[in-house]
Amino acid sequence: MQTFIHKLKIAFTDAAIRNRILFVLGALVLFRALAAIPIPGVDQAVLAQFFENNQFLGLLNIFSGGGLANLSLVMLGVGPYITASIIMQLLTVMSPKIKALYSEEGETGRAKFQQYGRMLTLPLAILQGFGFLTLLQSQGVIAGLSPFEFAVNVTLVVSGSMLLMWIGELVTEFGIGNGVSIIIFAGIVATIPQTISQLLFAFSDPSQLPLYIGFIFIALAIIYAVVVMTEAERPVPITYAKQSRGTKTYGGSTSYLPLRLNQAGVIPIIFALSILLFPQMILNILSAFPSLTWVPTALSYVSQITANQVIYGASYFILVVLFTFFYTAVTFDPDQIAKNLQRSGAFIPGIRPGGHTSQYLANVITRLTLVGAAFLGFVAVFPVGMTVFTGIASLAIGGTALLIVVNVVLDLIRRIDAQVSLREY
Repeated sequence: MQTFIHKLKIAFTDAAIRNRILFVLGALVLFRALAAIPIPGVDQAVLAQFFENNQFLGLLNIFSGGGLANLSLVMLGVGPYITASIIMQLLTVMSPKIKALYSEEGETGRAKFQQYGRMLTLPLAILQGFGFLTLLQSQGVIAGLSPFEFAVNVTLVVSGSMLLMWIGELVTEFGIGNGVSIIIFAGIVATIPQTISQLLFAFSDPSQLPLYIGFIFIALAIIYAVVVMTEAERPVPITYAKQSRGTKTYGGSTSYLPLRLNQAGVIPIIFALSILLFPQMILNILSAFPSLTWVPTALSYVSQITANQVIYGASYFILVVLFTFFYTAVTFDPDQIAKNLQRSGAFIPGIRPGGHTSQYLANVITRLTLVGAAFLGFVAVFPVGMTVFTGIASLAIGGTALLIVVNVVLDLIRRIDAQVSLREY
């Protein structure tokens, strides 16, 4: 406790760390202010009823940071940016040039890679904004708009999404933590008071009290498990070879390479949800064209599949596992780590340097990722199973939100601790 208070004191007394924290808070205040400004022509009563009967929009509201719930200027949130990031990550597998740009060309290559992602965000935001506004207009949520006013609304929501992307990147650069994750986190946390009040007002049967208490204990247990699994790591011993320079001998020390059980963090959850929402999103956009007569049938079919909790849960679990392996493979390169160890004169005891070290690290990270992916998938779909068992549909969203919140908080604590440790040394 004393160590925590000491580090907290350093965080707020050191000007550099304090400015980074204040920058994040200021960006979140700006984001929540934009999320409270609705676009013109919204019928709030129809909107509330439409949201109540549509789980698709409820899940999508997570990526908008709560901005979609009242059709605000930032109703698209960081969804287009996340979709662009997924496409760029997939291209690293299909295109050797893009993979080299991302992993081999250093900071310059990564800057170009991110710039391509930003450029791709704009057309995706236009498509999503046009599709959603067309869908909402057809449902009577937005009524009485001329073509010019509709175009203005599309421009507003696209500008809001690009502005939010810019704010997220500023938070990443000048604040602490990943800006996009923090924006999603802020939107989830902002809905907690409203969710609690709705549950309290909806509570009428005293016989359900043990069920609610059980949910609280289960949520606390899941939070504890997520913290333990996120912080867990597998230390790989490293030994540095002795080197003689003149009359002095260097090296011979031992250390370890920490391999985290969950290398991918919260990214697989975000990617999996994006893929689940993508078919319905595209069909909603295509529904704006009456000539495509097959779209309503396909949209109805996809909606029925999404509404089936068993199929939804199984698809969600599989996607989380696949994206955990995929993102770990993109961000963790055993060949490069083996080369770096060999260049620095380090080796793993009992393992030959070079290809054998790379194969050993690949086997270790595969086993670790299997455990971490299975855990992430289980926690993601567990609330869906509880929904099937209890009939409380809101819990299907709660599990995803819980994973995102816990992982973002842990990442923030880790980064602040690193900043404090840097100042101490």
